[in-house]
Amino acid sequence: MSDAHLTAFTARDGENLAVMDWPLERGVRRRGVFVIVHGLGEHAGRYNALAEQLNCWGFSVRAYDQHGHGDSNGQRGAMPTDPHLLDDLADILDDTRRHTDPRIPVILFGHSLGGLVTARLVSLNLRKVEGLVLSSPALDAGMNPVQKLLVAVLPRIAPNLRVGNGLNPQYLSHHAGVVQEYRDDPLVHDRISARLARFIAEAGPATLACAPGWRVPTLLLYAGADKLVNPAGSRAFAAAAPANLVMSHCFEGLYHEIFNEVEREAVFGRLKAWLDINF
Repeated sequence: MSDAHLTAFTARDGENLAVMDWPLERGVRRRGVFVIVHGLGEHAGRYNALAEQLNCWGFSVRAYDQHGHGDSNGQRGAMPTDPHLLDDLADILDDTRRHTDPRIPVILFGHSLGGLVTARLVSLNLRKVEGLVLSSPALDAGMNPVQKLLVAVLPRIAPNLRVGNGLNPQYLSHHAGVVQEYRDDPLVHDRISARLARFIAEAGPATLACAPGWRVPTLLLYAGADKLVNPAGSRAFAAAAPANLVMSHCFEGLYHEIFNEVEREAVFGRLKAWLDINF
């Protein structure tokens, strides 16, 4: 396993994205490459433990800070255009393919907002990937009627207006250390723009509508006690998607960040079993 290194990647719009790579040591057979897409308000560096575990299993890993997050360009929580996050992911995948043997599978991993972004890209067939792992994806944002009304109106009159995202760090994990590190992390923020909120509100149902025709091998892992996104979205996706392509598991007592939970060994075990079957 090699140390992670940070680089700046210039997307097609000229904006810089911070990219972290966890390569394998020289001579280690590479089973595949993971591209990790993080959640709302956080950044790629929070996935170091996951990346190191994937390295141990023979997968190289790269992750990036989405626009308006971490060390990437953009106002915190902003999204300049409706497809911006999808465009950035497409650019990262194109760059990953350019530097990867075509025989090596590329697997997407998306958590929360990142799960929605990755699933939406797959549902629209914007880029080819060999596998998808969804961790507590934001397929149902769980908005109340007032929030839905605001999302319907605000983007038309003030798309760049940024407000607090309402996420309570207490419900990230039962692990107190994980919660405290999140609170103390200078790269974490709590902003969300009206345009980004609309993307979340609209992309979830649109992705669920595509579930019956799903064509990419997918592992869906989600938290049954999630208080940050509604687990009903994951349940609906699992029920509608082809059972031979989408494997799902609900961890009933866990909070949102299942890979950072006290009982994370069971989560990693599910991931390893799926990888061993498919890659």
